[in-house]
Amino acid sequence: MSISNIKTLLVPNKTVETEFPGLPGFKIKLCFLSRETLTTIRKKSTKTVFKNRQMTEDFDEDLFLQLYVQNTIKDWTGLTLEHLAKLVPIELGDRDPATTVDFSDENALSLMKNSTNFDSFITEQVTDLGNF
Repeated sequence: MSISNIKTLLVPNKTVETEFPGLPGFKIKLCFLSRETLTTIRKKSTKTVFKNRQMTEDFDEDLFLQLYVQNTIKDWTGLTLEHLAKLVPIELGDRDPATTVDFSDENALSLMKNSTNFDSFITEQVTDLGNF
C-alpha cells in the first residue's frame, strides 16, 4: 500500500503538552505551526507604507509576537509564583509561593516578552517537529 498524495495527510496544527525543564509540574500545551500559518502571521504583522514616495514594509514586532503566542501557547498548568520567580523578577510580598498563575493569552505574552528563558524554550519546542 502506498500514499499518492501527501496533502491528504497534512494537518494545519498539532498540539502537545510538554513540561518546562527545571520547573516540576509546569506543563505547557504547545501547537506546532505550519509554514503556511507562520507566513500568515508574518503577513499580518507587515504593513506596506509610503515614505518619501517610496514603498516600504514596516514590520510590527509586537503584533507578530502577540499573534505568535496566540497560535503557539494554548494552555498551561502548574505555573506557581515560585516557578514564575525563576523566570522573571516578581514581587512576591506575602503571597504564598505555591499559588498558581492562571493561563491567559495576556499572561503568556507577558512571560514571552519578559523571560528570555521562556521565549527560548517555546521557540525551540515549536520549531522542532520531533516534539509533535
